[in-house]
Amino acid sequence: MTVTWEEAGWERVAAGVGRRRLPVWDCTAGLVVGADAVLLIDAGSSLAEGARLRAEARRLAGRDVTHLALTHPHFDHVFGAAAFAGAEVFAAAGADGALTRRRGREELRADAVRNGLDARSAEEAAELLAAPRHPVRGERVLDLGGGRRAVLADVGPGHTAHDLAVLVPGDPGVVFCGDLVEESGEPQAGPDAVPSRWPAALDRLLALGGEDARYVPGHGAVVDAAFVRAQRDALAARFGVSA
Repeated sequence: MTVTWEEAGWERVAAGVGRRRLPVWDCTAGLVVGADAVLLIDAGSSLAEGARLRAEARRLAGRDVTHLALTHPHFDHVFGAAAFAGAEVFAAAGADGALTRRRGREELRADAVRNGLDARSAEEAAELLAAPRHPVRGERVLDLGGGRRAVLADVGPGHTAHDLAVLVPGDPGVVFCGDLVEESGEPQAGPDAVPSRWPAALDRLLALGGEDARYVPGHGAVVDAAFVRAQRDALAARFGVSA
């Protein structure tokens, strides 16, 4: 039985498009429902959270998630991925190294534990990470049926070396930004960030969505193009990158 976005604890962003602000790390998961397929954007911070997202998505869409897009390889966005067995998984080209190589998995596991995920859950999720079957270079269009499309775009590097954004065209269009954009706090630049390229990544994000789109950050409330532009300028000043 399907439910409304509000009944499921999700925020409706546009027709057939919603997002969920997950507890603890305030990480965003997105959902795009087409007539033939269902796309989830990011998978949560643990296998248990991924399983909850899968169940909620099924209640909302009336069918299982068929496609999963991972915006970047950080634990709070990818550790639930193994809960989506059977889904076609997409990520920016090159992200597979951070997800499947021994060093990459260990760094994700250690970061999760440092940030408060219990060690057993972190180890289990890291062990079950698999390489995305569909690396995205440039742009890739998914036809979800019923006129619903999603454009997956490799817009990074910036927040990480492998940042993927998802545009859902419409009126308004919706852009899922991953952690290239954060509203609930200053954007986080960890050791895998590429600060010199981050402002340019936001320029590509704005070109993808346009002036009238709704921009869904990796953490925090939905914002507009003016917010993204201001954050781009703040990052350029913060990292000494010329406009």
